[in-house]
Amino acid sequence: MKTVQDLSGIVHSCYTESSRAGEQFIEEHGLSYIISGSLEAFDGEKTQYFNAGEIILYKKNTLAKFVKHPAEDKPFESVSILLDKNILWTYNENKGSYQANVDKKVSSFYPVQPDKLSVNYFKSLNILFEERIPEELVILKKQEAIILLLRNDPALKDVLFDFSMPGKIDLEAFMNQNYKFNVPLPRLAYLTGRSLASFKRDFEKIYHMSPNRWMQNKRLHEAHFLISEKKMKPIDVFSDVGFETLSHFSYAFKQQFGINPSAI
Repeated sequence: MKTVQDLSGIVHSCYTESSRAGEQFIEEHGLSYIISGSLEAFDGEKTQYFNAGEIILYKKNTLAKFVKHPAEDKPFESVSILLDKNILWTYNENKGSYQANVDKKVSSFYPVQPDKLSVNYFKSLNILFEERIPEELVILKKQEAIILLLRNDPALKDVLFDFSMPGKIDLEAFMNQNYKFNVPLPRLAYLTGRSLASFKRDFEKIYHMSPNRWMQNKRLHEAHFLISEKKMKPIDVFSDVGFETLSHFSYAFKQQFGINPSAI
């Protein structure tokens, strides 16, 4: 069972069972405080784990998978803030138009050191879900989150106030890292700094097949390895490699290898 309350980008989540739920494309920066339970976050390169009492900054333009785990006697519960471009742009304009250093590198999931001010800030948000509040108050609470973030780590200016578009990157390296994410091709093209037409053209030059066909082949061969060599069960594999349903995965697997995955 899950409940999600969203107040224009201030979100309270509660899961009583483990859930593979969450964005696969993070379009805007976000900040989360884990009240109880734990969070498993994968960005295509590594998996990070966060526990109750921790604060995480999610970096925009990131592909991500989340698994939310309840504690033994408590649900998974969190409060999150969406720091969208308009909020950040307006804040920066009012504070002197900081020019971000775009070479500043930060992990997709950046742990923010919790202190008394930030923890009390997140706890104060719970009352917002108990009654209707004006939009102006939502904006103020988001601005407060920015102030606390920068107080905690001033270097995050280079992350929060980077309004540039993704630059053109190595397509082959990007695909080998992110083929498990089930997102539309226009999103993948955007993240590699290409138009959709340019993305398809460059992809064909490298792989000599369409992106969709290549990704399905790559996912199926990874699944075959996990089931045959790592002895994993199909139900534990299909979602991790990028399939939305077990039935679609089983059908595609048999078409590719001539055998049901459960028969290996």
